[in-house]
Amino acid sequence: MSDWGPSRRGFLAGVGGLAAGAAASPGLAAPKTGEAVPHAGAAEPFYGRHQSGILTPAQSHCYVAAFDIVATDKAAVAAMLQRWTEASARMTAGLSAQPRETDADSPASDSGEQLDLTPARLTLTFGFGAGLFVKDDKDRFGLAARRPEAFVDLPHFPGEQLVEQLTGGDLVIQACADDPQVPFHAVRQLSRLASEVAELRWVQSGFIGNFGKTTPRNLMGFKDGTGNPSTADAKLMDEHVWVGSEGPAWMRGGSYVVFRRSRMALEHWDRMKLSFQEQTFGREKVSGAPLGAKHEADKVDLDAADKDGNPIIPENAHIRLASADSNGGARILRRSYSYNDGVNFVAERWPPWHQGMEYDAGLIFVCFQRDPRTGFIQINEKLSRFDMMNQFVTNIGGGMFACPKGVEKGSYIGRELFE
Repeated sequence: MSDWGPSRRGFLAGVGGLAAGAAASPGLAAPKTGEAVPHAGAAEPFYGRHQSGILTPAQSHCYVAAFDIVATDKAAVAAMLQRWTEASARMTAGLSAQPRETDADSPASDSGEQLDLTPARLTLTFGFGAGLFVKDDKDRFGLAARRPEAFVDLPHFPGEQLVEQLTGGDLVIQACADDPQVPFHAVRQLSRLASEVAELRWVQSGFIGNFGKTTPRNLMGFKDGTGNPSTADAKLMDEHVWVGSEGPAWMRGGSYVVFRRSRMALEHWDRMKLSFQEQTFGREKVSGAPLGAKHEADKVDLDAADKDGNPIIPENAHIRLASADSNGGARILRRSYSYNDGVNFVAERWPPWHQGMEYDAGLIFVCFQRDPRTGFIQINEKLSRFDMMNQFVTNIGGGMFACPKGVEKGSYIGRELFE
């Protein structure tokens, strides 16, 4: 045995016993006292009242992965979540997912591509899909009665072209870091630790620019997330992001996340006049200011009109339709990323009906909220029908997940749900 800890063979030999005793186990410890933690200054905390990766200042890269559960035993799922918790605490601290195996005759316990890298502010955020509670009309783990009332199914919105292989999932992991190799490594290790319990359903990588400095721009060239509620305002976060006493105990302090893989018809967009682009968003492209204002942070004046009485911000501009003032005060916390997956064949939904090879690129729309019924769903019911942007953006995948409250040391992700 090396100073990195027990062998992979020893770990795998203990998986069966861990699954059998999951309900009674207090959770796996991580990292061990006295174990060297490299690059501590680049690490985000894993344990806490809330999961990290929600209010955490956005990192430059993300890697989102959804899983289908293939195990039929509830204890096996709980045991996997314990393994994920231990590995996540280690990786966010800059360690390998498991104590490293040095026996050349055994498979490595960690793939190792993160060696020599800092944790790069890695965060790992976990969510449960509807299929964890009921799937194919079966309450396979006895959890149906514990599904929160707010955790409804997403409706099918007008214009969506959902691809089954890119949609849904029983579990989701949002991995974010300031180095693209770090979140990929993290999901790769967690996928290995899910062997025979859960299988990958879909993944999506993403990136943003100017992270932590200014509002990032999406691939249409406009600032994305200007209207977010301030994460520094605890009262706003309690009101719009964190589940309160209305939710079950395992969700109090958690949040509901919506992922949408929104493909942009960038070639079509690039042919549009700048004035039309700005009217579509309702903001100036360079400054990010609402039309009729001077600065990005200026209040959006939906009543402002020109000399002829026409609204300065068009009736079907994105900023108007998404505004809290247009949606009964509904607000969400956006944490979106851009993506670029090369090129693919596409047929545009609007004139000039162009068909051919175009960029397979767009937005990984990510938003957190206290209640999706009065958050994303309420807002998107209007956006999906009237937003001018719909002629350039098509949602083709994603899903909604319940992110449980944060993890305390000695516990594991979602423990109160499984006990």
